[in-house]
Amino acid sequence: YMLNGYRVIYDSDDNAAGLICVEIDINKIGQDVHHYVLTVILVAAVFTAIIIVLYILYTQRYLIKPIVNIAKSSDSFVKKMNDNADPEELIYDRVSVKKEGELKLLADNVESLANGVSSYMTNLKAVTVEKERIGTELKLATRIQADTLPNIFPAFPKRSDFDIYASMDPAKEVGGDFYDFFLIDETHLGIVIADVSGKGVPAALLMMISKTLIQNHAMNGYSPSEVLRTVNDQICVNNREEMFVTVWLGILDTESGKITAANAGHEYPAVMRPGGQFELLKDKHGFVIGSIKDISYTEYELRLTPGSKLFVYTDGVPEATDTKEKLFGTKRMIDALNIEANAAPEKIIYNVHRAVDDFIKGAEPFDDLTMLCLEYKGRND
Repeated sequence: YMLNGYRVIYDSDDNAAGLICVEIDINKIGQDVHHYVLTVILVAAVFTAIIIVLYILYTQRYLIKPIVNIAKSSDSFVKKMNDNADPEELIYDRVSVKKEGELKLLADNVESLANGVSSYMTNLKAVTVEKERIGTELKLATRIQADTLPNIFPAFPKRSDFDIYASMDPAKEVGGDFYDFFLIDETHLGIVIADVSGKGVPAALLMMISKTLIQNHAMNGYSPSEVLRTVNDQICVNNREEMFVTVWLGILDTESGKITAANAGHEYPAVMRPGGQFELLKDKHGFVIGSIKDISYTEYELRLTPGSKLFVYTDGVPEATDTKEKLFGTKRMIDALNIEANAAPEKIIYNVHRAVDDFIKGAEPFDDLTMLCLEYKGRND
């Protein structure tokens, strides 16, 4: 347990003069080594602990805390969205990340995304408000347009010499088709069916103008050809949009059953004689209204006897299209008219409308659907 060490002592002449002997206790050496190792371990542990603490503080400050703040801000923003908060309240609490790197890029991207969503919601709200305003105005326009057309039936409850019924279903909120009927005097009934090119608001505006002009000139005693010629010239004056109108106009003499009519590029009318069936009357077409000025229109006469019926319509009937892009067609229309050819005008129009609905089977309407049916009963002397 002892460690011995010896050393010879020499004099100045290099002669051995003595001997030094040292004895060291091994336990003392062990204690010193053990103390040294413990010191090293303790110092290393302290430095390690300091490094760990510094690392944790660094990670907490520059990594964990920003991530937690980003998560809190994002969660608060999403909750506001789920609670349907106003777009003005969708404000993202910005998270500040001082150190450059991926975390700062993440924070900036999340903030940019949140601000983009907030901006989108603000714009969406504005667009929705504007859309609702336009929708309200279009609904009002639909009611106004419907009110401009004769829509109270029976239209002339005190008259027994004829019966008339009509309907108009626009493809959009407002349409370009229109029908009209009006007493010019006690023995003459004006009948109009027309179709403006295009759809929607522009067509509806031209429809209103055309309807007013046609009725005014007819009420002033103009013949059908004169009405169409005059209205055509008036519309051509300021028709920069180059829209046009197809019109069938007839004036019925309720005493004789004679109809004086003119056709400005409109569909052929269908006529049913007493005891017979509906058939197309291929009358002579003139040019559409609104395209070329100074056009003359040819009149023709159609004689109705008591029990006869007249059916006029727009191209929305034969051109109704199903989901396979197949047209309803004129033949199907005539077949629908002849389901109950002797029925009242309202029932006849109902049969055609139902046939069109069954054919298209839920497809979007291709065009406005407008029909008018007149039954001439004659005088009851």
